Amino acid sequence: MSILKNLKLATAARGNPASSEFGFRAKVLAYLAEQKALAEAEIAGTPFTATKRVTRKNAEGEDIRVDVPRNVRKGWFTDAGGKMFFQIRYGGKPLEFAKGMNAVEVENVADVPVIIASIIEAINAGELDPQLNAARASRRANFTTKQKKIAA
Repeated sequence: MSILKNLKLATAARGNPASSEFGFRAKVLAYLAEQKALAEAEIAGTPFTATKRVTRKNAEGEDIRVDVPRNVRKGWFTDAGGKMFFQIRYGGKPLEFAKGMNAVEVENVADVPVIIASIIEAINAGELDPQLNAARASRRANFTTKQKKIAA
């Protein structure tokens, strides 16, 4: 008797999770987790260091993967009037939470992790999906495929 007859066979295709809205949601959630860690480090008075993996050559000339520090911009700022705000930025533009509202007012830095936790809950509940999809579509419009470049 064939061994394959005992297995449950199916047709499947692996999707690209990074191109889906769920992959985009995961990217925004990772950004927010990093912002929360940055705010908590600032509150505690400790330095925050984010890293990225890059390829470098060692003394023997071999390519190796190493972690190097990278710059993380704060998602919160204080305006000229002294009020503090938190924004989610995607593609260099602030994400609108509601029509014309692109920031959350914060009393002080100690409240930033609480605000971020609330935004994370809203994203997980799907409340910001229309805004996230609009930002994603707006960012994608800036890029053209090779076929469009050739036709132009």
